[in-house]
Amino acid sequence: MENAERLRNARNELLKLHKCLIDHERAIWERINGPATPAQFLNVLIEDPDFSWLRKFSTLIVEIDEMFAQKDGYPAETVDLHLKKLRELIAMQDEDEEFKSKYQAALQQDLDAAARQGDLRSILG
Repeated sequence: MENAERLRNARNELLKLHKCLIDHERAIWERINGPATPAQFLNVLIEDPDFSWLRKFSTLIVEIDEMFAQKDGYPAETVDLHLKKLRELIAMQDEDEEFKSKYQAALQQDLDAAARQGDLRSILG
């Protein structure tokens, strides 16, 4: 598989993983705080520091989307860099202990998220 195609497939799987993680965190938040409308929860997701660890996923998704949207194309090195960032993200190689702790807990508690991470690992090789 060509690296650009691998990155597209990985990006799509990362988006699914991100959704699983958000849904998992929302369920926990709503057990504590009560139900929230989508707009209310979006505000919590954006502003509550407890959800900041999820931004590593959304930021990488946006970076990949912006790369693919470039009108002049994109260099192979940029594709490789994003593949490297993806591998590091799901391997929890980040220095941020809070990120690693919350990500690991979510994977242990949410079978869908764990399956998505496994699928993502398979795509990345």
